[in-house]
Amino acid sequence: MPPRYPTVGELTARAGALAAAHPGRAALRRVGRSRGGEPLTLLTVGRGERDVLVVAGPHANEPVGGATALRLAEHLLAAAPGDGAGAAWHLLICLDPDGARRNERWLSGPMTLDHHFRRMFRPSFHEQPEWLHARSRAELLPETRALVDLQDELRPFVQFSLHGVDIGGSFVQLTRPLPGIGDALARSAADRNIPLELSPFDAFFCPSSGAGVFDMPPPSRRDLFTGSLSPSHASTWYHPYRYGTTTAIVEAPMWAADEMADPSPHPDPRGAVTGIGRLTERDAEFLAGLADRVRPRVPVHVAPLLRTVDDFRRSCPALVAEWAPESFAGFPGGLSGLNSAQVLALTIAARRLVLRTAGMLYQTVEACGPAAHDVRDALDRFLTARCAVFERRCRPRWVPVADQVEHQFQVVRAAFALLTEGARTPGAAAAPA
Repeated sequence: MPPRYPTVGELTARAGALAAAHPGRAALRRVGRSRGGEPLTLLTVGRGERDVLVVAGPHANEPVGGATALRLAEHLLAAAPGDGAGAAWHLLICLDPDGARRNERWLSGPMTLDHHFRRMFRPSFHEQPEWLHARSRAELLPETRALVDLQDELRPFVQFSLHGVDIGGSFVQLTRPLPGIGDALARSAADRNIPLELSPFDAFFCPSSGAGVFDMPPPSRRDLFTGSLSPSHASTWYHPYRYGTTTAIVEAPMWAADEMADPSPHPDPRGAVTGIGRLTERDAEFLAGLADRVRPRVPVHVAPLLRTVDDFRRSCPALVAEWAPESFAGFPGGLSGLNSAQVLALTIAARRLVLRTAGMLYQTVEACGPAAHDVRDALDRFLTARCAVFERRCRPRWVPVADQVEHQFQVVRAAFALLTEGARTPGAAAAPA
């Protein structure tokens, strides 16, 4: 198991080596190119009547998925020929290689929040290939178009999207219910001392069939957090829904926050939610002011960093409005019904947006050189202080990369087994919508 996250080059080389070593059972092909010219590499293992699609690296700052994809490939190739339950596994080892390469500055550590946020990169929302922003297929990002074309070609019976939440716990989101997955998720998480998220921000209002398992809203209905920049109805998760595909989003945390599994009532949800909104608004104004000071001096090669900063600036008012106490009137139990896990989920969502923005602005300012020393010093103090407060609030503990990978691997395998068994049961398979 890997002691650290592999780089894009290492993922590609390892996938190529596996295909070369098993010419009759594994094949490698390019399914497209990124905006920066990187190949989008698909490793296919096995043959069968059904197809499984695994998408690694959909978010550039979440590198665990590539390692998990290779773990799956190695497992399948180590098994006896024909022992793949009649399925071909198609492993897209990195959907956003351009963004992933920008994150390689922090992969070797030290694994601290301060180092991570000063070196990480997450593209602006409209530059993330998992989302269907464009009005037509021709206008899609090339990475998105490659994934959509692959989904239309394979019509997989299951799609796994592999994610690595920075701080929190593990959870699974599903486009169709999958009875039994909660037990498998809980067992694997317990074996590796990983908490299950009771109410992650990404699934805050979603129905839950058990701890850490959430049913995504169907394409006809938006999430209740309408200001959120990730409505599931505009995602590649739902694109193959028409073929009867079940998509499972499997999250494994980098840093565990044990309070994400705490269902106890929060002592002051109103005060906590109000404080989250006010601090986020204040920090957003501070960062926007610094961004405006350096904007005329930003080199072209770091412009994507500044676009992400501007994304946060535009979305912040809507997010803060949604986090106001009155927005929880329709929540089960109202605002007073929020528990400790839910309050921490909102806290983490707000704080990581601020820290991601500050970190990418810091990298932007570094590229501006000596003329921006004053802004860099202000950001340096801001990042140091905010990371320290975040650590005190969340008490994060690093989850070894090997545990992240093995947990994600075990959940994928369990979900596949459950879906396979369900397909064998008369009337159990979901009909295409």
